[in-house]
Amino acid sequence: QVQLVESGGGLVQAGGSLRLSCAASGGTDDIYNVAWFRQAPGKEREFVAYIRRNGDSTYYVDSVKGRFTISRDNAKNTVYLQMNSLKPEDTAVYYCAADHNYGGTYRSRYDYWGQGTQVTVSS
Repeated sequence: QVQLVESGGGLVQAGGSLRLSCAASGGTDDIYNVAWFRQAPGKEREFVAYIRRNGDSTYYVDSVKGRFTISRDNAKNTVYLQMNSLKPEDTAVYYCAADHNYGGTYRSRYDYWGQGTQVTVSS
């Protein structure tokens, strides 16, 4: 059983930065592929970025490429999402998800989920 806890969200002005963290417990971090998803009010939960177990493969949704960076520190069992040049349309609850085998963009394929952390970007 794996538990994921997100942190680092908050309120920032457009153009600002935040770093989100996803801390895992109950397992060895490098077993898992990890992805970030986000859900804005009235919208579906959408894929943001993923990183595979050994960190050799990452992928981003087009809207965040060049602004967001996903990384991991397996010694700390933590995955990060560095978010720069934030825009109001980035406002959402951000969730991390993990799976032993799957490392892609589909929500339904991830077995473990965190509780979410709110990111609000003001204009």
